[in-house]
Amino acid sequence: MKTKYLLPLLLLFSLSIFAQGGKEKRERIKALKVSFLTTELNLTSEEAAKFWPVYNAFEEKEFDLRHRKMRGLVRKLDEGGLDSMTDKEALSYLNQLEAADEELFKLRQKLIADLKTIIGPVKILRLKKAEDEFNKRLLAKYKERKG
Repeated sequence: MKTKYLLPLLLLFSLSIFAQGGKEKRERIKALKVSFLTTELNLTSEEAAKFWPVYNAFEEKEFDLRHRKMRGLVRKLDEGGLDSMTDKEALSYLNQLEAADEELFKLRQKLIADLKTIIGPVKILRLKKAEDEFNKRLLAKYKERKG
């Protein structure tokens, strides 16, 4: 259950990195991610031709969802709104967060279902591992620059 909320929070953190540097930084990170995933997944040209449109559509929807639905909540909490928030407001935000988490989960499930016929289960697991590794490296670079 804890991991259900940990992953979205980590990804939300990476979203804030994207938002800070604007679209140019986001595009640069996306290019690095594409390169990293291409290397890690070792896709055939046929797989790549089918994989990238599906994966890119997923990432755009995921980014939009995080940006559109979660940004306001995070901004309110960052601005110290948590200390003055009533239980009713907190419950509303919590419900919004849970709904966004569920939508993200369903989006990920759809991606997996779509990719099963394109790259198969082993490469889907490699994709998950590669995404996690990329996010770790991105976070380490971010900490290195801030530290």
